[in-house]
Amino acid sequence: MKSPFTGKDMSIQNEWRQLSFRKEKFKVCFHAYKCDETGEQFEDEHLAELNYQQLQNQYRAKYLIPFPAEIKSIREKYELSAVKMSDVLGFGANSYRNYEAGEIPSESNARLIQLSADPHEFRKLISLSKAIDGKLLDKTNTRIEKILHELKNEKIKLSIENYLFVEKQANTFTGFVKPSLDKFAEMVLFFSQELSPMKTKLNKLLFYADFRHFKQTGFSMSGVSYKAIQMGPVPNNFQSLYEYIANNEIVDIKNIAFTDEIIGEQFVPAVGKQFDGSLFSGVEIEILQSVCDKFRNASTQEMIDISHQETGWIDNENTKKTIDYFYAFDLK
Repeated sequence: MKSPFTGKDMSIQNEWRQLSFRKEKFKVCFHAYKCDETGEQFEDEHLAELNYQQLQNQYRAKYLIPFPAEIKSIREKYELSAVKMSDVLGFGANSYRNYEAGEIPSESNARLIQLSADPHEFRKLISLSKAIDGKLLDKTNTRIEKILHELKNEKIKLSIENYLFVEKQANTFTGFVKPSLDKFAEMVLFFSQELSPMKTKLNKLLFYADFRHFKQTGFSMSGVSYKAIQMGPVPNNFQSLYEYIANNEIVDIKNIAFTDEIIGEQFVPAVGKQFDGSLFSGVEIEILQSVCDKFRNASTQEMIDISHQETGWIDNENTKKTIDYFYAFDLK
């Protein structure tokens, strides 16, 4: 972006500020272009969105208000339009669509949306609202029955995710995204397919993909939390996560002998497995590829050395703490 005063290119500066949202203050890493000669600061559309997104995300996390992706997924599992979903819940005609687009619902509306995620409760809401009838009512009831039938397998999967993920809710340690085992597994498969990395390098590739996406959008990619250990940032509970992914034949983990005493683990795709890009946005795919390209020729030791320069690792290594995603704004 060029300065309106001098016509010269401006650099992006960031600083921590206290900003208000709905009469509450939150700490935000404020991004703006700065004119070096006048000191004036300017936001373009992207930076304004990134700054505002930080406020919204912290407010949602504080009051356990569902994020747009979760709101949309609740409606989609019942195969209803946004208008019909609004009718069932007693909202205005366009309210549900607006919530899916990013508008934050009131706390009472948020609780009703969360309640509707339970098919038993949603069936009651349909009956009370009388907003659906005829063939659509029959179709929706059939869909609810199917969901209830599938719940047993879903509960098994949820119990597995509850075991594997240290942080389970969308918050500052998950990058304001609810952890997704499917998405994380596909990220592991992507890097395995592209680079066949050793485990320590893979840990760093995943860290940079998630944190770079947060730096650019205000959200992580997978929702996985990371902690600082001696070898650099790693996904929390990474050993169990990788075992689960390997046991489900998504990747193969090969033992590579470097010496008689040192054996490393190398990740390659399982037979017949290909990365599924349908789970990712265009921006996410670009970031995965850019991380892959940037570190393609980096050795494991070089990846460790690079990650040791990151403030998120430096500030948390001694205590082995989970790394706050806001450290993404300090990525080197």
